[in-house]
Amino acid sequence: MAWIFLGLAGVLEVAFSTALKYAEGFTRLIPSLLFVIAYAASAWFLSLAVKTIPLGTAYAVWTGIGAVGTVLVGIILFQEPATAARMACLCLIVGGIIGLKLVST
Repeated sequence: MAWIFLGLAGVLEVAFSTALKYAEGFTRLIPSLLFVIAYAASAWFLSLAVKTIPLGTAYAVWTGIGAVGTVLVGIILFQEPATAARMACLCLIVGGIIGLKLVST
């Protein structure tokens, strides 16, 4: 169950990062509120995950999911470049996440 909580925390990290972009420096109310809600929910699910998963592993996986997801959102929603180098770096992050999952109890 802890890994499910960690996955949800990672997805919510993508959500709060995306809301942060739409909040335009916290000048727009709804995206700003969505940021706060998603951030709090992400932290809560992360706190549940670290009850079982080692802290270093959980934090690295959480930030990895958030980084990969946020880059993909940037490419899809904000037309950020999807260069070969960026995709290769994303693959390295995903490989690290998978590796941490495989070696963690």
